[in-house]
Amino acid sequence: MGRKRFQHGTHTGPATVRTVADLAGVSIASASRVLNGLGGSPELSARVKAAAERVGYVPNAIARSLQAQRTGLIGLAVADIGNPVYVQMMRAIEQEIAGSGRQLLIQATNAHTANETELLRGLARRYVDGLIMSPLRVTEAHLHELGRTAVPVVVVGQLPDETPIDNVRADSIAGVALAVDHLVELGRTRIVLINGAPDTVPGAHRDAGFRAALARHGHEPVGVENGEFTFDAGLQATRRLLNRTRPDAIFAANDLIAAGALHALLEAGIRVPEEVALVGMDNTDIAELTFPRLTSVDLGAAARGRKAAQLLLSRLDDPTLPARRESIAPALVRRESA
Repeated sequence: MGRKRFQHGTHTGPATVRTVADLAGVSIASASRVLNGLGGSPELSARVKAAAERVGYVPNAIARSLQAQRTGLIGLAVADIGNPVYVQMMRAIEQEIAGSGRQLLIQATNAHTANETELLRGLARRYVDGLIMSPLRVTEAHLHELGRTAVPVVVVGQLPDETPIDNVRADSIAGVALAVDHLVELGRTRIVLINGAPDTVPGAHRDAGFRAALARHGHEPVGVENGEFTFDAGLQATRRLLNRTRPDAIFAANDLIAAGALHALLEAGIRVPEEVALVGMDNTDIAELTFPRLTSVDLGAAARGRKAAQLLLSRLDDPTLPARRESIAPALVRRESA
């Protein structure tokens, strides 16, 4: 199994579906369907086959087997299907794949590495055509299983740059900087972070981004509270915080934590934003439902889901595509809490 090398114009390399599509003047999806025997008009088929013969394209047996065994299902694995940020992501993914005639199958992993690696191993049973997953932690076990999955996988989250897996990520460090810059512009100097689990990728990035942004302004953190990415964790962390210090601003690592922090502040008779400004992260529906409404950093959950679905669908059309990495820029959405 392999491909002949070809020379077309100034480029020399192995012939791929993209090569054939470019030469035939058709889309990669159209060329892939013809080359895998999935149909096309007589004129289109003739052009694609002529181009394939000209460049010496040899079909990849693995790619052909992926095309031949279809279930019509796309898997989505997230830590918590009740988290609003995942709900936003799910909606966008479902809308994107609906146009391909496929359906979405959702799995909650509870952020357990064992659950996620077993899920990746289970792809050998081919119960889905492909998988989108958003792990909170990325371990060596994850990377090992990702390197040998039986169907295409797209990871939403941070992967090591050299990982040959399609990847969509948010720039949360830049997002934290937007929040801190905004609070400093408001004149706040006693800023604390209420974070999720620091051993997760988002938790580590929130912490690093917070400390770097404060240092850039010549400030030190008044305090950092770590817990989970939940309402109750935000509530309890803020209660503990208020027992030992009085900040003038809180940055919460997600909107659930921010909602819990807001509840604790109001419970203590502290006015928001007059006495303590509050900024959340993810810009979920929660930000619009609190009073006052939450200023929040939008990390583009829907945009990440949409892009992940697009990457997976194009991978299913052409399994020979090189691994791609996409980044979604953050934006600060200002509301009454800050």
